[in-house]
Amino acid sequence: MSNELLIRCCAPTMASLKTGNMFNCPFDSREEMTADLRRLNRTLSRKGLRIIPLRWSDDCALLYLYRPKMLEKDLRNDLAAQLLAECGYSCGNPNGCIAQLITRLRGCRDFPHEVGLFLGYPPADVDGFMHRKQACKLSGIWKVYDDVEAAEKSFARCRRCTEVYLRRFAEGFPLERLAVAQ
Repeated sequence: MSNELLIRCCAPTMASLKTGNMFNCPFDSREEMTADLRRLNRTLSRKGLRIIPLRWSDDCALLYLYRPKMLEKDLRNDLAAQLLAECGYSCGNPNGCIAQLITRLRGCRDFPHEVGLFLGYPPADVDGFMHRKQACKLSGIWKVYDDVEAAEKSFARCRRCTEVYLRRFAEGFPLERLAVAQ
């Protein structure tokens, strides 16, 4: 896996601006991809990050880079817990919720609507997406149903972060230096 792909897809999570990012990553060998993920986890775990495969296909893996501490905090939100419970999650710990998400991803072609909760999207927007699709006020990194101004600022921060991280990587900054410790 290329570090540039990881940065392009996950810079806001690496910078602690978001809880997580998901992205598709092509591979030639599942064994090599697994070895790459182990290597990345050894490097990034010191910074409070974890990367795991959520779904495999013949030549592509859906990967999830996330900050476990941020996810734990996000899933303690009352609305987030309610939405997960509506989808059949037995909320208790983030690892159990991730395991249930993996099961749901493997069982359907589309993304489960609650996936935004694992990416750090505001629970009110995830709720809006799940229950009031026609009322979307703005579309960007996610669909916004609640606080447009806050979302616009977040979208801009994430966009700038990705630009800066890609520029720093091109200048020779290593991945472990770009990832912010948490």
